[in-house]
Amino acid sequence: MKFVGVTSCPTGIAHTYMAAEGLEQAAKAAGHTIEVETQGSAGFDKLSPETIAAADAVIFAVGVPVRERARFVGKPTIDTDVKKAISDGPGLIAQAVAAAKEKAANPATATADSPPPSAGGLMTKVDHGASRGAKVRQWLMTGVSYMIPFVAAGGILIALGFMLAQLAWGETGAVLVTKVPMDHLITDFSVLSTKDWAALLFQVGVASFGFLVPILAGFIAFAIADRPGLAPGIVGGALALVVGAGFLGGIAAGFVGGFIALWISSWRVPKGMRGVMPVVVIPLLSVFATGLTMIVILGPPLKALSDALTSWLNGLTGTNLILLGVLLGLMMAFDMGGPVNKVAYTFATTGLAAAAVATTGTSLQIMAAVMAAGMTPPLGLALATTVRRRLFSEPERENGQAAWLLGASFITEGAIPFAAADPLRVIPSCMLGSGVTGGLVMLFGSTLRAPHGGIWVTPLISNPLLYILAIVIGTLITAAAVIGLKAAGPGPVRTELDAAGLAEVVV
Repeated sequence: MKFVGVTSCPTGIAHTYMAAEGLEQAAKAAGHTIEVETQGSAGFDKLSPETIAAADAVIFAVGVPVRERARFVGKPTIDTDVKKAISDGPGLIAQAVAAAKEKAANPATATADSPPPSAGGLMTKVDHGASRGAKVRQWLMTGVSYMIPFVAAGGILIALGFMLAQLAWGETGAVLVTKVPMDHLITDFSVLSTKDWAALLFQVGVASFGFLVPILAGFIAFAIADRPGLAPGIVGGALALVVGAGFLGGIAAGFVGGFIALWISSWRVPKGMRGVMPVVVIPLLSVFATGLTMIVILGPPLKALSDALTSWLNGLTGTNLILLGVLLGLMMAFDMGGPVNKVAYTFATTGLAAAAVATTGTSLQIMAAVMAAGMTPPLGLALATTVRRRLFSEPERENGQAAWLLGASFITEGAIPFAAADPLRVIPSCMLGSGVTGGLVMLFGSTLRAPHGGIWVTPLISNPLLYILAIVIGTLITAAAVIGLKAAGPGPVRTELDAAGLAEVVV
């Protein structure tokens, strides 16, 4: 049979492509063909109409709404979570085969529906059928998802600026580059010296950082109220910076702006006013109400809370700092890209944003610990499949080869296939290794400004050799724990043909 599929995850990075690979491998093993459209964070290449028309069934393995779903109307459809395609690709292919046969036998069988498209082509992470608690997390993750590119660009540019500044000015370069005035770059940039490049990179990075809180707030509000939430959310986020409330104020502004816009959008107005509501009335009233709330009501207490949190983090030393690293490491490995992992990662990236142009500080250490701890689960499992191959099934060995690159690139999701197949032994092993790594990074005092990149941003890490040592130690601990637990229990279930070659038997 011929199938088509769509995969997408809330962040649009690792799960999206791992799910596509899982479906492709499962279809090939079952003697079918499938073409998968990966709707990732960098956009997507559409399946051709001819390919869709020739398909016997469609598999949607998604964590967010499918973009342009109307293209698949009329096809028998399997709807599932993106993680299912990673952990049970053969099962989804079997379901697709059954759905296609049922459709052929009964043309009245339910097929893909066509929900209304998202406004303006922007996507949220919100499942409208989810519980209220789940929606709150999804609103937050929508804001974080759109904020991350600004964090990545700004953080790396500032770090590169600091590196060049130290080459040009020496040890005090990271401080001196922050004092180069903008008008100097505008009027005296004819000679591209190292100092000029350092100042230019730094200023552009700072400009990118300036958008973090407004974008976070704007897209939290967008997730709540759709397009009407953008204006009050972004303005509220900007005001959060003005009043000194930081990223906590941005989160509050996103919720305030979103719910105010949603409420005003629900007003019943005369037909003559409907045309001006989205372009005048809703933005005017929602922006004013959000601004008033942030400046007069929420600004002062949130500023005090933000200042207290910053002071507490910067005051952590010794054992307390190491314990924080251990806790963040445990969270990174607990669900490997799930809600708990994202809480730790969001805590690190928002702290990175709050650190802004600081050259040192606890927030930069937190980011370093979180990234290192997120690298060790796939690296540890890759090592385990290399040194004790007989303890793993053939698909796990293949996943182990890919996990080397995924782990080195800080894609914790590379460990998910192993955790899905054997959670009771894999997850505790990964948590042990990641917890140790997080604590060691804090102990070594490494800092990191880039929110992603893995080993590829090593030049931007302070104390890089000790940082790599922490990752190596965590990788070894993870691998040793997995091997020890698997060797102590039953091995993987494998099947082979019997002596007559007629039936599969468990070996």
